[in-house]
Amino acid sequence: MIDVTQDDFDVNEMIGRAKKTSTGALVTFLGVVRDDGIEGIELEAYKEVALAELGAIKDEAFAKFPVYSVDIIHRTGRLKVGDNILLIIVGAGHRREAFEACEYVLERIKQSVPIWKKETVKGGDTRWVPGHHG
Repeated sequence: MIDVTQDDFDVNEMIGRAKKTSTGALVTFLGVVRDDGIEGIELEAYKEVALAELGAIKDEAFAKFPVYSVDIIHRTGRLKVGDNILLIIVGAGHRREAFEACEYVLERIKQSVPIWKKETVKGGDTRWVPGHHG
């Protein structure tokens, strides 16, 4: 599954979907809004391009690593501290491949997916965060 959505997701449900009898390892990355002096964030995306780029990153991961599954969900919209932002689940026969592929996917998302982050700091001011968000 590849998705860019304003809706929250159920991490356990997504992990359950990723389990296959031949999968020996599932590695997940869950990015959440952290409290580093902000009240929340707003994420904006060029959705069609973001979905295409996430699909390309998934294809790259399959080409570079012996993985069985790659799922990526990235949220957009207004999020508060503690909300889910990004979920990556990689399934493979062994943990090393799953870890390496998951890290690869995360770094590629940060490099090339057109999603931008604006933070609302305590007191109400906002600031755009330079670069891509992942």
